[in-house]
Parts: sequence; C-alpha cells; structure tokens
Amino acid sequence: MNAQQDAPDVEDSSPSQSATSPLRPPCERLSCHKSSVCSRSYFVVVMVFFHVYIINVIALLFYVHYSSGQEDASRSRDAPATNHQCPERPPSKPEFLREVSLTRIEGIRVGHVQRVSLIPGTVHEMRTLSLKPLLFEIPGFLSADECRVVMQLAQLKGLMESQLMVQDGQEELAKELNLSPEEIFNLLDINQDGQLQLHEILTHSRVRDGIWLTPENLREIYAGLKADKDGNDLLSLEEFKLLSNDAFQRFLLQRGVKRSQLVRNSRHTWLYQGKGAHQVLQDIKARVTRLTRLPPTLVDLSEPLQVVRYEEGGHYHAHHDSGPVYPETACTHTRLAANTSTPFETSCRYITVLFYLNSVEGGGETAFPVADNRTYDEVSLIQNDVDLLDTRRNCDRSNLRVKPTKGTAVFWYNYLSDGRGWVGEQDEYALHGGCVVTLGTKWVANKWINIDPDYQRQARYQQLVSQHPEEDDDGLTLNPDIQSPTIHQDL
Repeated sequence: MNAQQDAPDVEDSSPSQSATSPLRPPCERLSCHKSSVCSRSYFVVVMVFFHVYIINVIALLFYVHYSSGQEDASRSRDAPATNHQCPERPPSKPEFLREVSLTRIEGIRVGHVQRVSLIPGTVHEMRTLSLKPLLFEIPGFLSADECRVVMQLAQLKGLMESQLMVQDGQEELAKELNLSPEEIFNLLDINQDGQLQLHEILTHSRVRDGIWLTPENLREIYAGLKADKDGNDLLSLEEFKLLSNDAFQRFLLQRGVKRSQLVRNSRHTWLYQGKGAHQVLQDIKARVTRLTRLPPTLVDLSEPLQVVRYEEGGHYHAHHDSGPVYPETACTHTRLAANTSTPFETSCRYITVLFYLNSVEGGGETAFPVADNRTYDEVSLIQNDVDLLDTRRNCDRSNLRVKPTKGTAVFWYNYLSDGRGWVGEQDEYALHGGCVVTLGTKWVANKWINIDPDYQRQARYQQLVSQHPEEDDDGLTLNPDIQSPTIHQDL
C-alpha cells in the first residue's frame, strides 16, 4: 500500500524521465542523486548541529554569569551576619559628607546696587565696589547709637597695642624649621634669578619682623652690616649668608624703631558676641549673618568683634586678612581638629566685614591697591622705589579707596569659590590697608567669618565644638582672652 503510493510521487516529480526512458532499479536511482542530495543533506545536518552547539555555549555562559551574580548578591546580604569572620579596618578619620554649600553674593558689575533686608521694616542698599576682590558697600549698616555703644564698650574693656615694637622668637622658628641659608635664599628669590632684590628682602622683613622698612632703610642696613659689598642693591647667596636671622632685629634695636615704621600703628580690643553679650553686639552678629547669607553656626564659631582705634598718624600697611592654605599649613581656628602638628598657622577668614564707627576728619581711607587689576604680580608692587603697599606714602596710587563714614559697612571675600560651593584659593586682589590718619581719630570694627578651605577639618571642628556645648564661645571658639595672642594676628 505504501509502495504504491510512493510510486506516483516519484513519477510526478520527474514526469519527462518516466516517459522517455525505462524504469531503473531503485539502487541506480539513489546513486544518481548521491552527489547532490546527499551532500546537501549532510551540510544541512552539520549546520544544524553547529548552531545547536553555539546556542548551548551561549546559554551556558548566561547561566554561569547569572549564577555568579546570584552568589555575589547573597554574599553581600549575608555580610552583616558573617562580618565577625572577616572584619574590615575602620577608617582612621571619619569622612563627612558635603552637607553645606556656601552662598556667594554676585557682584554683577561695578556700581550695581542691590536692596537687602537686614532689619525688619528697613531696606538697605548694597553697592558693588569691585569684582576683584568681590567687594560691597552698605551705607547705614549701623546706627549712630550702635556706633557709640561699640566704641564705649571697647573703651570700657581697654585697648591694647596692635603690634609690638620688635617681635622675638624668629631664631627659634628658623631652628625648628631647620632651613639652611640656601633654602631661605631660594624661598625669598621670587623670580628665581639667583639674586635678592630690594623688594624681595623687604617683603620677608615686613612679614617676619613686623617692621615696615623702605628701600632707603634697607640700603642703610646693608651699609651698616656691610652686606651689599658692590652696592648694586642686589644680594648674592654669598652676601646673603653674611646676614644672620636676627641681624635685622639687632641693627634696628641699636638705631631705634619709631611707631611710624611699624606695619601697623593702632590699638585694639575684642568684644564677645555670644549669649549674655550686650544686645547691640548680638544684633550686629545677627545682621552680619543675614548679610552674608551663611549658616548661623559658621558665624557663631568665628572670631569675636575686633574694635580698632587709629590716632592721628595711625596706619595699617597693605596686607591680606587671610593667608594661602597649603598642605603643611593649618587654619588657626581649626587647629584642634586638624589632629596634626604643622609648623605654620594662618587665619582662615573667608569674609571680612568692616564697620566705620566714626567719620574721619582727614585721611584714614581703606585702600585696595590692586582692585580690579587685570593681573596680580607681587613683584610689580614695588617698582622704582614706589611701594604700593605703603599706605603712608602711596595711598593715592591705590586703584580703590573707601572713605570712612559713620555707620557704613564694607565687606569682601578673601577667598575664591572652589566651584563646588566651598572655599577655594586665596583671592590675592583682596590686598588692602588703612591709609594714614592725617587729622582726628579713626574708629573701625572688624567681623571675620572663619571657614577652613578643608571641608573635612571644618566639619571635624564643628563636631568637636558641638560635643562641648557648655563651653560655647568661651572655650573651643576663638576667644582672645583665653587662647594665645597669635590667634588674631593679621597677616
């Protein structure tokens, strides 16, 4: 039955062949198609097996990958239960997540006026004075009564000399740092030309000794110490070695130092602004917090209010309120939390708020020598015996001068932003000084906001203070009556 049904199928598939040729045996029919049909069937079978093999391999890889992922997940879920078997070493210092972003007021352009609400029911105008540094002026920040109260409180507490005549201890510091004369020479040689020019020595002496020497004074010292043998105002390394670390001090003590030759000629005191302080002082701190738009905690943990009086002839040569922070430098206010010993400390003052407590009859302007300059070059500050840092001689050469008017406040940023909402590099354009008072007396107050550019150190410091709430501003914060007098040293 099946054979009969198969025969017509073969015939239908090749009708012409069955009609013209006799039927061949079955074996012969198969052999005639062996080269085409069998080889094609073999190829199909091989390809089928090959694809099945590839599919199996891929499936196996997926299985292995999925199985290993499941094991890792189960291992991570079981980690807390088996943590006693493989404990991890805890970090030496806790890392704090960045939770605070510092608000930074935009200056827009020079002369731009913004309206700010600092006192309920009162609107103040804030004008942009410069963009480098970012500097603002707020007339009427303090009332006449508030200015009077602050001056009276300062007088009641008593004012001290802002600077000693000649500072000691430089020899011990040099020994502690263990610097050779060659290393000191290279540090002072700003342009690395192998010779020390007058301005390079002057900068070093002013910072180290606190004495404001002019180029003429320096030439006199060279002659007295027989340091500059060829008289070209340049010191080679061999000539520099003739000057010991305290040679300047010994010479100046012998010839005498006038108050006008100091970097700063004034008297000052510090007024506590925490709980229990006079209401005017607390109000000023709250107003500063609203002005700067910073978290109140940062303002509370900053330095107290400094009140300064300049008599006639008083001055403060150009300087920076804050210094650059390097890996080997610690901020003064967070040194307890730094947990490291560093040979250098600096006052990390993110913002300066300066209040004029009276209107000065003559002189006393606040000068910004390089405000809004295109570039900042320390070497060019002293050229051809013209010293832009000298506020007794060259205040009129400063790019910007602010006249002291009672109740007016000016504030500026001493640091740039790091672009991520925190403190960045020092703003060198924030160089400023107090011009000499030519007539009358000048009263000012300073409120500095201390923030460490190292966020971790600042966070550890705030955590440390929060663990001692009973000490508040009297203990771990910057209180000059308890801590060392160098804490509030102006750079």
